[in-house]
Amino acid sequence: MAHNIETVDALLVGAGIMSATLAVLLKELDPGMALEVVEQGDSGAVESSNPWNNAGTGHAGLCELNYTPQASDGSVDIKKAVQINSQFEVSKQFWSHLVAKGTFGSPKEFINPTPHLSFVSGEKDTSFLRKRYEALSQHHFFASMVHTEDRALMAEWMPLTMQGRNPNEKIAATRVQTGTDVNFGSLTTQLLAHLARQNNARVTCQQRVIGLDRNADGWRVTIKHTKSGALRHVQARFVFLGGGGAALPLLQMSGIPEGKGYGGFPVSGQWLRCDNPAVVSKHHAKVYSRAAVGAPPMSVPHLDTRVVDGKTALLFGPYAGFSTKFLKFGSYLDLFCSVRPGNIGPMLAVARDNMDLTRYLIKEVMQSQDDRLAALRNLYPEMNPADWRLEIAGQRVQIIKKDAKRGGILQFGTEVVSAGDGSIAALLGASPGASVSVPIMLELIERCFAGRQAEWRSKLGEIFPARETALQNDAALYRQVNARSADILALNSTAY
Repeated sequence: MAHNIETVDALLVGAGIMSATLAVLLKELDPGMALEVVEQGDSGAVESSNPWNNAGTGHAGLCELNYTPQASDGSVDIKKAVQINSQFEVSKQFWSHLVAKGTFGSPKEFINPTPHLSFVSGEKDTSFLRKRYEALSQHHFFASMVHTEDRALMAEWMPLTMQGRNPNEKIAATRVQTGTDVNFGSLTTQLLAHLARQNNARVTCQQRVIGLDRNADGWRVTIKHTKSGALRHVQARFVFLGGGGAALPLLQMSGIPEGKGYGGFPVSGQWLRCDNPAVVSKHHAKVYSRAAVGAPPMSVPHLDTRVVDGKTALLFGPYAGFSTKFLKFGSYLDLFCSVRPGNIGPMLAVARDNMDLTRYLIKEVMQSQDDRLAALRNLYPEMNPADWRLEIAGQRVQIIKKDAKRGGILQFGTEVVSAGDGSIAALLGASPGASVSVPIMLELIERCFAGRQAEWRSKLGEIFPARETALQNDAALYRQVNARSADILALNSTAY
């Protein structure tokens, strides 16, 4: 009945890094906005935002070799690395703004300085790394990058990777001292706690959206309590579907024409984790290497320093896998239930065109623990198997979309899909997701709240002294903004 319907200006589905970021941004721009975040889990940050479900790399294009593809003529394209670096800088500006307010909490809880390294072996890859370095280091974002083929220097940078290595192996590395490790779970929790302290804002858990009905005032959302089964109805002028892999089924539930034709390809992940202090203390870096042929972009092998809840650990992986679930705590029926007449064509086309990926995933699923440890030995030759245990990572649902030429394409990355009137939007896709959560949500705000941009321009300028294009084109401005963020976020120290 009508009197049982709650009303909000914005309802955000999923309490991960994306919804938390969008909610806090909206409240910064309009403190009077009535807003609710609903989460089907028992707390926020239980899926991809959980620190053990992602690499925690503050993705800035510093070490990820897949962001700098090499063309057939040997040249290295740095556009994507530059774009991602500028996006991460925008994210850091927002976090700095919140920390500077004094009520947000300590930056050490979610971000720590951790050098980013790329490490390769063999003639072909060492040649590529030098060309990559030459291309990147000409841009002011990457001016501090150091390249070396000096084994003694590499032994200082990453002793575990160098100990026991074949002295005749041709190797090379690059290093950027100013990389970061980010605990996106802690950041999400801090954002949600900050949000809950605002007027007209709340976060409610154990809430599953089971109905989305469009009307003249926006959307009537039916929500079921996951434990009691109790139903409630919320009338929202704006709805954001930010539930990670669950965003696709919700987008389909909305029935908006803009969402038709989208499918999802779930990829699961696993890590090897080491908590032995004697080992952990010898590695302070994120060391990224080359991906196997046919591997999805998120499967670049890396040996990472992780700082979670004040404790340091090492993580190696990821090992890709396949599950039909769209969420780590989802249903095996998720993939099958997502098939629609409008997306079956693109999904079949992607299956046809990505046999390398299919073979790779089958091989990964069939791996034994010995196989996984053999991959780790490439970056840590003298590792002790007893120090490492398997950790199950989060699910990633890659985007499948229509393509005029091929019928359908598998798209890695993230994409905002919104209704023409801006009343509902969904975020699909995965990496580099969390690291660029702020610019992605800014794009969504510009699209779905277009009529309020003039009103919010001054506040946006206060929060964000420089956006992506300005940072990319103005070296002096970049250095100024970057230094301010590093100072506020306590990133100038190399200590934990």
